[in-house]
Amino acid sequence: MARYAIGDIQGCFDELQTLLQRLHFKADRDQLLFAGDLVNRGPQSLQVLRLVRDLGSNARTVLGNHDLHLLAHCFNPARALRKGDTLQAVLEAPDRHTLVDWLLQQPLALHDAPRNELLIHAGLVPQWSASDALAAAVEASQALQADPAGFLAGMYGNEPTQWRDGLSRADRLRFTVNVLTRLRFCTADGRVDLKLKCAPDRAAPPLAPWFSHDARRSADTRVIFGHWSALGYYRGANVLCLDSGCVWGGSLTAVNLDDPEAPPVALTCQSWQAIDE
Repeated sequence: MARYAIGDIQGCFDELQTLLQRLHFKADRDQLLFAGDLVNRGPQSLQVLRLVRDLGSNARTVLGNHDLHLLAHCFNPARALRKGDTLQAVLEAPDRHTLVDWLLQQPLALHDAPRNELLIHAGLVPQWSASDALAAAVEASQALQADPAGFLAGMYGNEPTQWRDGLSRADRLRFTVNVLTRLRFCTADGRVDLKLKCAPDRAAPPLAPWFSHDARRSADTRVIFGHWSALGYYRGANVLCLDSGCVWGGSLTAVNLDDPEAPPVALTCQSWQAIDE
């Protein structure tokens, strides 16, 4: 058995299929861990959702911001799609409701305690340990599943920018979603910036990549994430970024999590859209 972690697919179904062939993936033997953003911007989001769902327990995924964006449109058809969205085929699919029900059950974070690994889509504020992140993720997932329409209507927005005691439930849930699915840069005291999408060295202090702060409480846990195509494939001290920009003309990357000596397997992808910075 091998465990492979795969970065943001964003609807690039052909590339995913080819990558699995190169990995010699066997659905009855191996396991895939996806870092979120299964859908959107690429041409075949519907096929990606069907493939991952049909793998059952041999595939686990966390929700990314584009996955949540799809859910928001499913529960509010009046919401206008954004420029560059490629979600229409999912919204019109005959098995849409089955796919939506499955997607709603996917977590915002996966913590493998025996292996000391945490899988998320984007980032963590320095004040959160892996356990803190998991607790916040579970609260948000429960709220999403209990009232999808209400949760999704309230998740948009960049406020609050910092966690503090006494936040309202709505603000607490929005902050959790923003950190786990959108974060790239923050300050050492946990003030987040959700607008910057640039490479790590282009941010002005006190902003820095979320994983670079010395006092980060999650530093003792291996954090696997995606979301940051401008960072690309990156392996640092207990951090592994797998978003190598597939949908932007980069590559789709997989890593064997159980073999630290194995090099990443990267498949060059076609450029479906211009890079959005």
